[in-house]
Amino acid sequence: MTSKLEQLKRFTTVVADTGDLDAIARLQPVDATTNPSLLLKAATFPRYAQLMTQIQHEFSGQPQVACEQFAVAVGSEILSLIPGRISTEVDARLSFDEQASYDYALRLIDRYEQHGVDRQRVLIKIAATWEGIQAARRLEKLNIQTNLTLLFSFAQAAACADAGVFLISPFVGRIYDWYKKDSGRDYIGSEDPGVQSVSRIYNYYKGNNYPTIVMGASFRNLGQIEALAGCDRLTISPELLEQLSNQEGPLERKLHDNSQGEDRVAVDQASFRWAHNEDAMATEKLAEGIRAFARDQEKLEKLFS
Repeated sequence: MTSKLEQLKRFTTVVADTGDLDAIARLQPVDATTNPSLLLKAATFPRYAQLMTQIQHEFSGQPQVACEQFAVAVGSEILSLIPGRISTEVDARLSFDEQASYDYALRLIDRYEQHGVDRQRVLIKIAATWEGIQAARRLEKLNIQTNLTLLFSFAQAAACADAGVFLISPFVGRIYDWYKKDSGRDYIGSEDPGVQSVSRIYNYYKGNNYPTIVMGASFRNLGQIEALAGCDRLTISPELLEQLSNQEGPLERKLHDNSQGEDRVAVDQASFRWAHNEDAMATEKLAEGIRAFARDQEKLEKLFS
């Protein structure tokens, strides 16, 4: 019998959530994604030591610019190993500044094109704040496709679909973490609040013919992955990808693209902010996620100072 990873690949595009080139070469995902935390970890790998030194010299005294260059350099290397796309993230400290997020994205695309990478192979990751979603709306009109991340609420998902973003990354594991801590109980399979959130969004998109891709992210265990088999894409850590590749047994498809969901929701800034505010988990986890990525961005900049 084939491994669960190979079975999953039959109906879900598998994305590697890492900057580890060795893991990507070994596991052969279609796409890959990075974030400030993963880039900070990648900066400690011996294989990047020469690149770090080169960028430090080239952009001496410009740590923010050096970080942009490092992110694009790592992304370009990853693209040499995969057939699909790389997601590269906008500085989380710009999450509430639409224009600055838009400008940062344009700089990333320009740097990729200087590396000989076509923009069609890059997804710009932006936090799914109201400002981030509006920046993504503008980028999509320039044929720069986006990946809206740190997504926890249905309001965020509805606003992203309305803005015509290419892809969203709802965070399964972080939703699970919040509810586990809040209730003091564990959740398995379809009872998992993170699984339920992604399933609801997926059914809403498919039922209303939104083209936006749903990519479940931030998994804590194999059960969450198996419960979302059939989702458009799943971005998975190398550790969990290894476990999937080593396990056999049937893997059943759980999500289907002919699903029916809720009726379309009209979204404007006021309704978005109120609906998101009413979701205590989403409000807390979005703010926490932005802070965590911002701290790792600052640590990465210190390496280039």
